[in-house]
Order: sequence, then structure tokens, then C-alpha cells
Amino acid sequence: MNRITNSRAYQKAQRLVSATIASPAKLLSLAGSARKKASKNARSKVSDLLEPIKASYRLIQAYASGTYRDISLENFGLIVAAMIYFVMPIDAMPDFIAGLGLADDATLLAWTFSKVKEELERFLNWEQQQDSPDKLDSP
Repeated sequence: MNRITNSRAYQKAQRLVSATIASPAKLLSLAGSARKKASKNARSKVSDLLEPIKASYRLIQAYASGTYRDISLENFGLIVAAMIYFVMPIDAMPDFIAGLGLADDATLLAWTFSKVKEELERFLNWEQQQDSPDKLDSP
């Protein structure tokens, strides 16, 4: 894990976090890029992580729109950094390297999702409440 988190690519992703979080347009662009890459690589090394990836880009969209902010900036920053790294074409192991290209992405995503598991679960619960028919019946 240290090889990835100490890589130039991850360091670059971390440097982009503050500017990305500060810009709803950048957050929405990041979420769209993550969505495209996840759907394109559904049968790859990241396939086991598709649900948390999907939850993460939905969380990023909700944060960008201002509808969801119940997340620590530290954990949101981890998610944003991981998504930036995920969408980078050239990272610790470039994606075009057959069989290995997404291994570093999967490792970083799994590590990130283990760190922010409770935050993602809270977001998913909030998201379910937004779609819940019971919410419509509430006064």
C-alpha cells in the first residue's frame, strides 16, 4: 500500500483534492469520469469494488449539489483522492498494462473504502431515506 500512497500519481491526486472539493463543477466532472471508467472496467480487477465506487461517485455528486454534507472533510478528501487516482490514465501502474493496470487502482480503492466504510454506509442510508416512499408520507 505504501508503494501506491507514496507514488507520484497519488501525491498528485492528493494535491488536487482541495481545488476539486472547492469546485462543484470539478466534483461533477470527477464523478462522471469515475462512472465511465467503472462501467468500462466492470469485468476487471475493480469489479468487486463496483458498488462502493458507484456509492462514491453518487456521494461526490450529492456533495457537489449541496444535498449531502454529512461527511468529514478528511474522509471526503480520501474518497476524492482515490477517485482522482482511479480516473488517472497514468498512475503507479498505468491502466494500459494488460492484467496489471487496474491492480493498483483496486488496491487503493479497497484501502480507501475500508477507511471510510462508516461514512459510505451513512451516505447509503441517507440515500435510501431520500428514495423511501415513507418519506413522502411524512408530515
